[in-house]
Amino acid sequence: MVPASSFQPEHFINRELSWLEFNARVLEEAQDRSNPLLERVKFLSIFSSNLDEFFMVRVAGLREQVFGGVAAQDVPADGLRAKRQLLKISQRTRQLVTEQYACFNETILPELAAENIRLLTEKDLDKSQKKTVNDFFRQRAFPILTPMAIDPSHPSPRFHNRGLYLVALLHRTTGLGPPDLFAVVQLPQVLPRLVPLGPQGEDTFILLEDILASKLPELFGGYEIAHQAPFRVTRDMDVDLLEQEGDDLLQVIEQRLRKRQHSEAVRLEVDARMNRDLLGMIVEEENLHTKLDVDGERYSEVYRVNGPLDMTCLMELTQACKKEQLLFKPFTPRQPLGLRPKDDLFEEIAERDILLHHPFDAFDPVVQFIETAAHDDNVLAIKQTLYRTSGDSPIVRALINAAENGKHVTALVELKARFDEANNIVWARQMENAGVHVVYGFMDMKTHCKLAMVVRQEGKKVRRYVHLGTGNYNPNTAKLYTDLGLFTANKDFAEDASALFNFLTGYSQGHQWTKLIVAPQSLRRKTIELIREQTERARTGKNARIFAKLNSLVDQETIESLYEASQAGVPIELVVRGVCCLRPGLPGISETIQVRSIVDRFLEHSRIMIFGTGQKARVFLSSADWMPRNFERRVEVMFPIEAPDLIQKICKEIAPIYLNDNLRARVLKPDASYERVKAWNGEAEHRSQYDLLQSAKIREATQSIPQLELPNGKSSDKRQKSKPSGAEK
Repeated sequence: MVPASSFQPEHFINRELSWLEFNARVLEEAQDRSNPLLERVKFLSIFSSNLDEFFMVRVAGLREQVFGGVAAQDVPADGLRAKRQLLKISQRTRQLVTEQYACFNETILPELAAENIRLLTEKDLDKSQKKTVNDFFRQRAFPILTPMAIDPSHPSPRFHNRGLYLVALLHRTTGLGPPDLFAVVQLPQVLPRLVPLGPQGEDTFILLEDILASKLPELFGGYEIAHQAPFRVTRDMDVDLLEQEGDDLLQVIEQRLRKRQHSEAVRLEVDARMNRDLLGMIVEEENLHTKLDVDGERYSEVYRVNGPLDMTCLMELTQACKKEQLLFKPFTPRQPLGLRPKDDLFEEIAERDILLHHPFDAFDPVVQFIETAAHDDNVLAIKQTLYRTSGDSPIVRALINAAENGKHVTALVELKARFDEANNIVWARQMENAGVHVVYGFMDMKTHCKLAMVVRQEGKKVRRYVHLGTGNYNPNTAKLYTDLGLFTANKDFAEDASALFNFLTGYSQGHQWTKLIVAPQSLRRKTIELIREQTERARTGKNARIFAKLNSLVDQETIESLYEASQAGVPIELVVRGVCCLRPGLPGISETIQVRSIVDRFLEHSRIMIFGTGQKARVFLSSADWMPRNFERRVEVMFPIEAPDLIQKICKEIAPIYLNDNLRARVLKPDASYERVKAWNGEAEHRSQYDLLQSAKIREATQSIPQLELPNGKSSDKRQKSKPSGAEK
């Protein structure tokens, strides 16, 4: 057996490169013709949005280590230094972006055209469409636009993060001004990126930059447009808070948002045909690296693309085209068993624990939990953590109503929820104004746990009702993310919930946790204890098993514990959607570990852990992934599922469905590549999210199992078992 101290760098996968492979799986969904066409367009948009955040945060951090004089963090377990990581990220990103644009140009555009959805250029316009463009420019765009010359008296403007610009090289033909001139025009975000050209109901569009490019002579009268091209700058947006101090965290966050507009550029995207002089001007202005030598290979922060910059705009296309046949079929989430809209929710929770599996189960009971409490005369107090929620949140409105109705309401608002800070500030102010006691968490830690508690007077007793979840209190994302939530009135859960809120609001410590496992105090330690319990069982010849469904697996100590468990013979099945730094299938190291990733219609977001088999299985849900940040720098909660029927539901229904997926599952191989799982000849095809949707329909209708129509026109019979393929074993 290999002792933990001697695990080598080759036993681990680099975190950043693993993340890029996750985004590659997102891109695969755009390339997969079994998905409806507009859903594939969405996946192209999501791929771009993911990549933006990756550069703004992860690449920015590496760049600071290499170029910014920031002290390097510990060398990662895989041993790859920051400069080498940047090179490999650049190389793999270029490959993926090339694939993305090939998919868009060669496949998506022709298929859209076949469905009478057209994206035209200025040269394609007929007379009527040219008039539409001229009217749009004159009436809507021109009053907003600000053409900006760049010369000694007109310094270059500060290009906004992810803003889209046109840059032009101008030659004077008449009038005042220098003979040659650089100039830029920002595309206003208040204007649509995709401008409709046809009458109502006709799906014909032109990109805003194409309109403005054709109108540059009007914006720069007296000058000839020698060259022009669009460009886009991505900036470092991960401004560190940990070194800052202040009496008012809200004020610190507001200052942080302002600083973001002045952070360094980390990536420049330009049209593939951009003139060298124009490119050189932007590169010099932004201090970007284009010819850095890394071990004899060239590293550049400029990305030339053959198509529209910023494909996140494609989400507009999916919203503008009203063609339901090109989207996933809509579904109605079921009401959880035993719960109906008119039921007394508190009475139901008092009788038994209730498990919700979103989006298959409706999120309505969670909203109802807070809304009912807001108007219930017997409710004394409501306490809730809020990390991300929807813009017009019914939960925020319910908390405000509760405060106005005289309840004692406490909301822990995490202002440091990355890229949601501005939204969180707005509704935090609204709640404060309504009388909600708003707490902003800790300066040096994020509060990431998902927890709500209602305190209710029932006769002479006070009873507490608790909701714990793996996902945010956001009704919108609850329709798009898979998550699990638990309602309970268990006294031990309630005691722990009260203690956790006291810790969050008043630093109260010393509580002996009975049910909740809380980070940063004990979550890593308890996770490793649970892994080692299975290790010892295997060593003594007893049945052992570990199942974990996570978003990310990065923590080195946890990975090494899993390696030790594998060496003892523990069967380990991991479903890791995104980053996975563990290498499965290494001889003598991780031979009993299988890792699969599922990317599909919904974002897999639930965290489920099962330790043991049969009646001895212990089941936990968690707000945390197995990452150092979750274990060390966040307040997180892992909590047990104890009701036998709910344990059975997770162990016998939910977990096996994910493990049987042979349509959207990819298996991680020892070389860090992913291989699509395929059904054996003649065996039933299983797509986990569709099987769960079908299961929801069956429970709702309480009828026998019908066949499920899959997007490729085939069917899946849930009564058939799927054998693992060679890639799975």
